[in-house]
Amino acid sequence: MSDLFVPLQSLKQGDWFKLICGASFQHLPAVRNLTLAYTLAGADCIDVAADPAVIAAAQAGLQVAKTLAKDAQKRGFDYKGNLPFLMVSLNDGEDPHFRKAEFNPTECPRDCSRPCERICPAQAIVFDSIKDDFSGVVSEKCYGCGRCIPICPYGIIYTASYVATPGAIAPLVMSTGVDAVEIHTQVGRLAEFQRLWQAISPWADQLKVLAISCPDGEGMTDYLRAVYDLISPLKSALIWQTDGRSMSGDIGDGTTIAAVKLGQKVLAAKLPGYVQLAGGTNSYTVAKLKAVGLLKRAGEQGSRGAGEKQEFSAPLPLCPSAPLPPCSPASIAGVAYGSYARVLLSPILEKLENKEVSNTNMKATVCLEEDEVLLWQAVELAHSLVSQIKSSQRRESEH
Repeated sequence: MSDLFVPLQSLKQGDWFKLICGASFQHLPAVRNLTLAYTLAGADCIDVAADPAVIAAAQAGLQVAKTLAKDAQKRGFDYKGNLPFLMVSLNDGEDPHFRKAEFNPTECPRDCSRPCERICPAQAIVFDSIKDDFSGVVSEKCYGCGRCIPICPYGIIYTASYVATPGAIAPLVMSTGVDAVEIHTQVGRLAEFQRLWQAISPWADQLKVLAISCPDGEGMTDYLRAVYDLISPLKSALIWQTDGRSMSGDIGDGTTIAAVKLGQKVLAAKLPGYVQLAGGTNSYTVAKLKAVGLLKRAGEQGSRGAGEKQEFSAPLPLCPSAPLPPCSPASIAGVAYGSYARVLLSPILEKLENKEVSNTNMKATVCLEEDEVLLWQAVELAHSLVSQIKSSQRRESEH
């Protein structure tokens, strides 16, 4: 099988794994190193911000991974040198994924305990940084989770949102050689979605995957059907990303229940394409999916990409209780991991940053592959997450 079709095969098998670097996350060294580690661990797709510098950083990580394929195999990892798809995220309106926290550090009382600094999962809030003598929000690290806002004792933290300008960003992004695009939309924004799609459509034929990400809401399935009517016919594979509870996977096991329930809801709608979970996904997600019978078994037919003959299972009953009981043989095609996947590797990335600070050249960036011990520690951690869905499918095929 060619490198090109390995990720698509994962979609069909039901063991697709996507890393979400963050639609607003622009910390280039972290994007590069996360891409490298999760590629070596067997990821099928890397989702990054629609920023040429971020795209270039991810592409650099992908190319380094190819050179380390033999080393990865010697260490027992399954990576064969095939590259995951590179996906960029766009939005058709205001969205929590496309915002940054901001505040004026001079307004912070000196005796404040700084709970914002402790709660930030991206370590984007700093005071008197040794590295560059800075206080406030490190913009490129912030991915907009918003946890700092309610915890600020003085209410001085706010967010600044941004919306893609379709006519300007679409040609810029599509000319960088990305494989896939994800559009973040919400119920009731069909006109806005259409404007963004019209800007993208001239390049749509070169995409391997189009993903539509939408949170739950009244009339959601009708809205997704209307979206499908707009984008049809489609040559690429189509993924419905069910955004259960945005940017919350690192909080606890309860967040994954929302992701699974929304996945059940979209599966029940029997839309053409694949269904992939996101929003609240973490180390508990695959176990939850197995418990409710939503992981595809080897040889089982499931939803296919747009442009192919669709085969659907019987309607899926929703399971509102927790823990979730078994439901139906309908299956999801994969799982995307964002905040949990990044936090999982944060101790490694922090060690790299500390090495930069101790370097005599304060501007030097330490690449993950330059420290062999940290590199394979990071890949081992990443593999512990990737292998959950990959191994589950492999075990089914062995029986």
